Amino acid sequence: MDALIALEDGTFFRGRSFAGEGETSGELVFNTAMSGYQEILTDPSYYGQIVTMTYPLIGNYGVNPEDVESRRIFAAGLVVGECSRIPSSWRSRWSLPEYLEQNGVMGIERVDTRAITLHIRDKGAMRCVISTGDLNPESLVEKARNAPSLVGRNLIREVTAEAPYTWPEGGMPGAEFKVAVVDCGIKTNQLRLMQQLGCECRVFPCTTPAEAILAEHPDGIFISNGPGDPEGAEDVAAEVRKLIDSGRPLFGICFGHQMIALALGAETYKLKFGHRGANQPILDHRTHKVEIASHNHGFCVRGEGLPEEIEVTHVNLNDRTCAGLRHREKPLFSVQYHPEACPGPNDSFYLFKEFTELMRSHDG
Repeated sequence: MDALIALEDGTFFRGRSFAGEGETSGELVFNTAMSGYQEILTDPSYYGQIVTMTYPLIGNYGVNPEDVESRRIFAAGLVVGECSRIPSSWRSRWSLPEYLEQNGVMGIERVDTRAITLHIRDKGAMRCVISTGDLNPESLVEKARNAPSLVGRNLIREVTAEAPYTWPEGGMPGAEFKVAVVDCGIKTNQLRLMQQLGCECRVFPCTTPAEAILAEHPDGIFISNGPGDPEGAEDVAAEVRKLIDSGRPLFGICFGHQMIALALGAETYKLKFGHRGANQPILDHRTHKVEIASHNHGFCVRGEGLPEEIEVTHVNLNDRTCAGLRHREKPLFSVQYHPEACPGPNDSFYLFKEFTELMRSHDG
């Protein structure tokens, strides 16, 4: 089935649907990872975005139920050069087209993804509409221009858990730590890794007041990743400020990193085309070591003009943007990237250990 991809600046690309039909809109972005499409699709941080994969062949190892990162696909659509319809992996349960169809998400192939990537890199991420029905470029471009922007929107309210829950299910007898998790769009592997390190996690919707979280008397507080503009979630940043003031150890990832920064008086801004891939080099100023990290964000903390009590601990070596910070006096730190992902493969796992050590040494 023929398909059209139209951008708000008037550019359009033709392709064919390999999953789904109809029409959908979102911010068109690109991801440079060679694999991990299943984790990308189910990462809530991609909510409201149509993802273009730069690697030419996607879907060759299929999809399995063990590697999903959340309860469903959150990406608004997928654009690839070629989709493999014959998966080759003993772990595969479904093909990529089958998985997209089950979740009602459109997939487009036979597209010049290199041209899309170069265009976004030069012009920036922008609103987009993909359609198998309306194939008129002018009409679809106008729809893209009228599509909602991610800027200023509080998207985390649309992906957070509906009610509190415990991980692992049923609790963890003998757990060394009780961790309160603020769910801004959490990825399951973050919970798995904390469980491995002796943490029982109580996951709260991002709308939960700080007082209710602190009433559980957690040993530490974790703030997850999530989609959209951090400045659109001022209500959550205000509650994070209260969590910081409690003095409990605190760790934030990606959107959580941005929430902590805003709560401490820092600023965030939108990147031109964002960082999305599994091969970003990160320098840890404290050790002078470089780690290979997975990224997925379109907004960033402004590293200049930070309050004196905040120290930048990590930077992205591609563009020198702020990739991590810590408070000089309070027991908290955060990173912009995803240490729960494994492109290094385990370069960034030490951050979860630092969190548990912070809880272990905290005097309450």
